[in-house]
Amino acid sequence: MVLSYIPATCYDPAAMELYGVRIPTIITENIAVRCSGCGEVIKGRPWRVSILDIVAPEAPVLWTESAAINPGPFEFHSDSSHVLAWMAGRGMLFCRRSQVRQIMRPVWLPTDPRRLGLCDGIHRDNHEFVDPAAYAADRS
Repeated sequence: MVLSYIPATCYDPAAMELYGVRIPTIITENIAVRCSGCGEVIKGRPWRVSILDIVAPEAPVLWTESAAINPGPFEFHSDSSHVLAWMAGRGMLFCRRSQVRQIMRPVWLPTDPRRLGLCDGIHRDNHEFVDPAAYAADRS
């Protein structure tokens, strides 16, 4: 009798059977995460950005309404110019005192019409909001 040391598993990908139940499913994955900035497929792990407000609401949401959810995560290529292009496409401004990070803080600007600025919230001095497309062009 020949014994081989192969650890027993409950999942054999060749048989596509789990605990004796045949699972006739598609076994190849379709990984097609697209960059929110350029729309191209991201190979590998995407870089995610979430917009999180640091201020809690003053009162709980009524049961007849839905709660506002912090948007994100948005997925991008690892180059920050993709995030800046996404901001410019949505009419947002970027605080040049900050950097593009995984968590960006929203700042509503007193303009007409109202515009949203994004900042990482780390610096202690005043914000300096600029057009993200112009900021990306200046950096390159």
